[in-house]
Amino acid sequence: MRRARLLYLSAMPAGLAVLCAGALIKANAQQRAVDTVRIDDDDIGGVVTSANGPEAGVWVIAETAELPTRFIKIVVTDDRGRYVVPDLPKASYSVWVRGYGLVDSPKTQCAPGKIVNLKAVVAPNPRAAAEYYPASYWYSLLRVPGKSEFPGTGPKGNGISESMKSQAQWLEVIKTDSCWSCHQLGNKATREISTNLGHFDSPMLAWERRVQSGQAGSAMIGSIGRLGRERALAMFADWTGRVAAGEVPPAPPRPQGVERNVVITEWDWAAPKAYLHDEIATDKRNPTVNANGLLYGAPELSTDNIPVLDPVHHTASQVRMPVRDPKTPAPPKPLQPSIYWGDESIWDSQANMHNPMFDEKGRVWFTSVIRPPDNPAYCQDGSSPSAKLFPVSRSGRQLAMWDPQTRKFTLIDTCFGTHHLQFAQDANHTLWTSSGGGGDVVGWLNTKMFEETHDERRSQGWTALILDTNGNGRRDDYVEPDQPVDPAKDKRISGSFYGVTVSPSDGSIWGSILGFPGRIVRLAPGPNPPATALAEVYELPWNNPRALVQGFSPRGLDIDTNGVVWTVTASGHLASFDRRKCKGPLNGPAATGQHCPEGWTLYPFPAPQLQGVTDSGSAEASYYDWVDQFDTFGLGKNVPIATGNGEDALMALVNGKWVALRVPYPLGFFAKGLDGRIDDSNAGWKGKGLWSTYATRAVFHVEGGKGTTSKVLHFQLRPDPLAN
Repeated sequence: MRRARLLYLSAMPAGLAVLCAGALIKANAQQRAVDTVRIDDDDIGGVVTSANGPEAGVWVIAETAELPTRFIKIVVTDDRGRYVVPDLPKASYSVWVRGYGLVDSPKTQCAPGKIVNLKAVVAPNPRAAAEYYPASYWYSLLRVPGKSEFPGTGPKGNGISESMKSQAQWLEVIKTDSCWSCHQLGNKATREISTNLGHFDSPMLAWERRVQSGQAGSAMIGSIGRLGRERALAMFADWTGRVAAGEVPPAPPRPQGVERNVVITEWDWAAPKAYLHDEIATDKRNPTVNANGLLYGAPELSTDNIPVLDPVHHTASQVRMPVRDPKTPAPPKPLQPSIYWGDESIWDSQANMHNPMFDEKGRVWFTSVIRPPDNPAYCQDGSSPSAKLFPVSRSGRQLAMWDPQTRKFTLIDTCFGTHHLQFAQDANHTLWTSSGGGGDVVGWLNTKMFEETHDERRSQGWTALILDTNGNGRRDDYVEPDQPVDPAKDKRISGSFYGVTVSPSDGSIWGSILGFPGRIVRLAPGPNPPATALAEVYELPWNNPRALVQGFSPRGLDIDTNGVVWTVTASGHLASFDRRKCKGPLNGPAATGQHCPEGWTLYPFPAPQLQGVTDSGSAEASYYDWVDQFDTFGLGKNVPIATGNGEDALMALVNGKWVALRVPYPLGFFAKGLDGRIDDSNAGWKGKGLWSTYATRAVFHVEGGKGTTSKVLHFQLRPDPLAN
């Protein structure tokens, strides 16, 4: 056969013979590539090629609806275009190729145990290729008012609110502390204005109407007002107008190096009208807790039905969170109808669950509303040490605990508000909480005492944030936040933790405080926290001549085992703060926030920067970050990972270099949390991984639109792209 083919080529005209010979060599190369792909009976493998030859660094997606819940597995091709989708449950799968520079290939139906070579389709033009780019790349086309336009001069001037003193403050609002805290900007649903919204005399009016849509309309129009209505609407209208006219962002790079070793598994686990805040798989202090067990989600305002995933049997179920008081309020009605749900109120939660966390016994704790916000008398009348020192009148969210063994909830009233929560590594398994911007205290629950006594009053405590301004090492009388520093006294600072974490190195509590330029706070509890806790405050290095890189406005944060704090910022950075690097006094009258710029290191995210912004940073603004203290993923211990909210990714920083754990399908991955679990320490890469969920409030903005549901994601890192 080989001889006949060669004789046939020799009889052809020279040019045609060269072309056919090239095609034969190419075909032989593809066959050799296939010959080196090894699969098991539960794998699908092969080679991806296009008109340009083998396609490296593109995604192969396998999806099925034949399991109890929708199941998706995604891998990346190697430098020769080869792929292996490993460990597929028995079912029929649709398999196709997606990648930067391509459009989706036709879907092939196949079953595990097959070699399936796939034909990728090169994008016909830049606009078609850009449809698959991450949201932050599209958002980078936004033209932000220049620095010279600040401070704002109001409606009769440049349209920018007079409260906007700098471009950086403007960025804080259009990124971390407003729009982006709930959903992506830059995805297809936001970079285009649907004709279903109606007819408007100007793009500005169309934008004003769209931000009033749905049950978050009041909050969205309020954010526009913070910026300055005229100037903000004009900015967004200009952006979508240029996109409609054909402007496209720069192309992102395809996955490289270790990014090609990532395996992503997805399961549907919620209803189409529900959104998730985040999920939990294990105990942060011990990632072997709940090995191979159920995952739980926090659906926030959307519903009181907690989604539950069994990743072993591929089943999704629900558990309903109760409230203690039936008068607990529900979400507001829509301000204006949405193009997806009309005037229907799709969110109906009373519990407003925000953040779940496993304890050492495999029980799940939630920050959850159990009653209306006015506090009982004991929170204010001095009947507890905390109330005597700092009475608290309102609590927007309290605590709940689910025991999977008894299948019962325990509701726990707290005088302090709760938002995020973390367990300390102490004998009392103290549960520390943030309040999310409400109330000037940090609260905790002694869970050991609560289990022994079931006394929610005695088991809780809280403290104001007091700086050791006189520098004597103890807590004394203090001046209030609106009073000048008194070197003879301490000083209370206003603000409450948004993110919260506990240092494994010394037991200190760290939290982020939202705002501009924002700050992080270290809290040393002392022997009697209500009376002895002392705080240290460190602002982001903004307009600080001693800082090498300027940044501002943190949101979530976490800490590594060395006590280095990591936080994400509105300026477009992942930032670390190492207290050990501080050169000056950490307390005293001068320790008011900008006294340790040398402790900060800021790493810009790799997304492009917004137009009109020349400072360090990027269009990305992540919601939260998490530190892999136990190497549950495979990139090493203490690797910080940001939620990459505009990048359709989790973004890991490894030795100063970015590793993008990109989620290509469905477009619109937007996480608000993650954790890592070890299911089997002897199973190598298959026994561990990261867990996260689609956490956008506007799940109908995700690829697929109305009817799309939130998904659980399992990220695993194999040693090479063909490992099975």
